[in-house]
Amino acid sequence: MQASLEQRALKVSIVFTLVVSALGVGFGLMAGSQSILFDGVFSTIDAAMSALALLVARLAVREASQRFQHGYWHLEPLVAALNGSILMLLCFYAFLNAVQGLMEGGQPLAFDVAIAYAVVVASICYAMVFYQRRINRRADSEFVRIDMQGWLMAALITTSLLVAFGIGLLMQGTEWEPLTRYIDSLLLVLLTACFMPVPVGIVRRALREILLIAPNNIDREVHSAMQPVMQREGLIEYFSHVAKAGRGHYIEIHIVTTPEFAAGRGIAVLDEIREEIAAKLSPPPERRWFTVAFTADPRWA
Repeated sequence: MQASLEQRALKVSIVFTLVVSALGVGFGLMAGSQSILFDGVFSTIDAAMSALALLVARLAVREASQRFQHGYWHLEPLVAALNGSILMLLCFYAFLNAVQGLMEGGQPLAFDVAIAYAVVVASICYAMVFYQRRINRRADSEFVRIDMQGWLMAALITTSLLVAFGIGLLMQGTEWEPLTRYIDSLLLVLLTACFMPVPVGIVRRALREILLIAPNNIDREVHSAMQPVMQREGLIEYFSHVAKAGRGHYIEIHIVTTPEFAAGRGIAVLDEIREEIAAKLSPPPERRWFTVAFTADPRWA
């Protein structure tokens, strides 16, 4: 159910991203606006990343294969890092172009065409934010969350463009009209500088998973779950290792016991301990690789 919701949300996103991309490129050329062209190119890249995310989302819900015996979860942070990196480069390139435009004296802009574009695209972007937020309450997908952030970013960009274009239209025919040549480039400088933290945040979160940095919340859950377990007689100490990759959580616990711990009780007591630990962990069974090993020799822990 969650996988189908995730894939449906990404498919709808791809369709509307392509629509926004076409509008951005077309209206940007007609209005002579770098900021609108930036919006269109941003949407084109976002559509390509959404298509890649959809492919990986389909792989992530598959069973492990002979070649990928731990499944496909590790692909998710790789795609997220690629997505964020491309958006960072796009923002940086657009920022440099905007600064160059200001230094060259700006450029004239067809404000009526630009305003029409901003109204249409802002409406689409806000509608997609609300749609994906509603879907992700049930899907709980990192890909949909990232895609929703992209739509929100686009919505705020387009709203800012609308306000600025409206101000520019009001300035025409007044003593301030010569300044309208700088509006488009100034907008692009401000927008790219303000929204750079979004792709930076995406890359930072993805790198934590690629580098297998232990997620603090899961680490705390494991230690909390182990406290009552270690009160059992015959359990000496434990070592735990946790990591997160996409929607998957890798949890390994090695428990050192006395040599006679399971004598007379057999495998049943070991499985009982596993059940006790698993019941206190938040990641659902289908999204975790969970191992609890027992040994009487600390070398194997």
